[in-house]
Amino acid sequence: MNELFWFGMLVVNFVFILVAFRLWGKIGLFAWIPVSIIVANIQVTKNVSLFGLEATLGNIVYATSFLATDILGEFFGKKEAYKAVGIGFFSLVAMTVLMQLALIFTPSPSDIVHGSMTAIFSLMPRIALASLVAYLLSNLHDVWAFAYWREKKPGRKTLWMRNNYSTFISQLIDTVIFTTIAFLGVYPWEVLLQIGISTYLLKWIVAVLDTPCIYLARSWVDRGYIPTDQRL
Repeated sequence: MNELFWFGMLVVNFVFILVAFRLWGKIGLFAWIPVSIIVANIQVTKNVSLFGLEATLGNIVYATSFLATDILGEFFGKKEAYKAVGIGFFSLVAMTVLMQLALIFTPSPSDIVHGSMTAIFSLMPRIALASLVAYLLSNLHDVWAFAYWREKKPGRKTLWMRNNYSTFISQLIDTVIFTTIAFLGVYPWEVLLQIGISTYLLKWIVAVLDTPCIYLARSWVDRGYIPTDQRL
């Protein structure tokens, strides 16, 4: 059943990012970036079994941040894509600091959530560090690589190529850095390896399946559904 739920979550995430883009253009994508980063860093604390492998949640929603920067890079330019990366980085730093401050407070006798918050967010500094380093390096590479392939292979027909070429390598960078920093010493090597492999494969699947989304975004832009003052 986990596999069915996983594909269902994939569809929900694609719907959210497309609705955000359709309603608010690049502003919607700027809003989606912190949502995806924050939710992913909470979901990643949960381990599940997917396709016979040990995996962490958060892969889908995190992978959509690459789709968001690719859409921004395609229609609004590299500068706007880099701006989105900066927004995501800031949102993760802010969340980590604010949640650590929240844990400092002594709960009242009637409190029922402190234990759960501690269980989730006490892991946050290490996970946040892993995510910050991985997110920054992988997304900066993704924006650069997308712009590179956009220059080398311009046009609508090769949109799938630059979308996937830039994302595949970027997500490999992200997976290796994040898994090593976040979970080295936490899990046995065999589990760590499974998490790394499964994480990359799942992100790779998301990258392939998000290709129709960027073509739909292309059609909306071509038809003038996205505010013209936001475009290049």
